[in-house]
Amino acid sequence: MANETTKNPIEILCVEKGLRMTGQRRVIARVLSEADDHPDAEAVYRRVSRKDKKISLATVYRTLRLFSETGIIESHDFRDGRARYEAADNDHHDHLIDLSTGDVIEFVDEEIERLQERIAEKLGYELIDHRLELYGRPLKKK
Repeated sequence: MANETTKNPIEILCVEKGLRMTGQRRVIARVLSEADDHPDAEAVYRRVSRKDKKISLATVYRTLRLFSETGIIESHDFRDGRARYEAADNDHHDHLIDLSTGDVIEFVDEEIERLQERIAEKLGYELIDHRLELYGRPLKKK
């Protein structure tokens, strides 16, 4: 883990976008940068609390909203009733959500990317952005 003085990727984005970086925002940015999943606000709060017990759940929610509104993080609704977060600077990828566990699997498939481009073009559009979320359950093993 990076030491406390090393800037993490989300903190760097905050500074680049001109956000004032309080100590609490730095801790939240660090927790988000270290996440290898798509945590919701409650999970971010639990992780933040391990580093600084003075940070409230309300501060986490406000900071997540600020980071999301400024394009530093992306908010996802994976149909489980809670917003989940990830850094917005990640390379493009799509998501497969396991409905039995809630796990989110990131993937990239060039064939799907080409197909989406062709569909947009066929309909007379230039594809600027997209978000693909697949929902499923594991196949039963025979």
